[in-house]
Amino acid sequence: MGDANFAFFLLFLLPAFLLALLYFLVRPRPVKIPIKNRHVFITGGSSGIGLALAHRAAAEGARVSILARSPEKLEEARNAIRLATGIEVAAFAADVRDFDAVKRAVDDAGPIDVLLLNHGVFVALELEKMELSDVKFTMDVNLMGTLNLIKAALPAMKNRNDPLPASIALVSSQAGQVGIYGYVAYSASKFGLRGLAEALQQEVIADNIHVSLIFPPDTDTPGLAEENKRKPELTKIIAASSGSMKADEVAQKALDGIKCGNFIVSCNFEGIALSLATAGLSPQRSFLMAFLEVVAAGILRIVALGMQWTWYGSIEKYHSQRKGAS
Repeated sequence: MGDANFAFFLLFLLPAFLLALLYFLVRPRPVKIPIKNRHVFITGGSSGIGLALAHRAAAEGARVSILARSPEKLEEARNAIRLATGIEVAAFAADVRDFDAVKRAVDDAGPIDVLLLNHGVFVALELEKMELSDVKFTMDVNLMGTLNLIKAALPAMKNRNDPLPASIALVSSQAGQVGIYGYVAYSASKFGLRGLAEALQQEVIADNIHVSLIFPPDTDTPGLAEENKRKPELTKIIAASSGSMKADEVAQKALDGIKCGNFIVSCNFEGIALSLATAGLSPQRSFLMAFLEVVAAGILRIVALGMQWTWYGSIEKYHSQRKGAS
């Protein structure tokens, strides 16, 4: 009888108690963020994931603005969206590193309900071989560019007349959850977005603004195809452990996560596992996801150590082969 009681406690009462506790603990509370008939402002919107996001947001009835550096690519993007959806989008040419230019674009676009920060640059190269100018460029675009956009848009977002919840969404990367060989500068810039997002959520929650952090894997875009030609061999080996996705698939996952107000938005199975393994002190709205984070933490740590064992094994094998060849 004692064994039966213990099994009942372990299998039913303990999980039920944990679920009830997590339902009480999770913060911020769940929220739904509509995008239909609302202003969605997308950076890096002229190609890749940004263009796919613009397509989907426009198709769902949002008023869309896109920002990128190239006026020519912006015009091509506008035409593509018009042909696909019959909807006109606004386009603004600006370099995200230039706060004054960004501020003018944001002011011209009008009050923003969903700020989707998708811009980014990517150079896969060992730090020793990188020029410091490339490191600085990566940081300035990926991190400082994001801060510039938020700084420019936040006052109007806080003072909006719309009572519905607003969103600030940051597109990071799975390389912003785990460091990868050859991604030193890129990972540093994308890891920085996580700290930015966690702190920002605390600052804007009272204004009914909700932050999302999106972690796509390698995504089939023209930029990735170009970078793959220059990636170090070890980077290709390690990065191959997480599959790639199409830009349209990432865009759908991202928009779904934003509309649900999710703080962490994963895009594939590997991304969900990474998010569970790296949850740490991040906000969590879903008590069910919080339950998975708590229950899976120990197991996923073992899985993570196994991945590191594989990666470091690949690195050791690669360097041994090079030494043998020389």
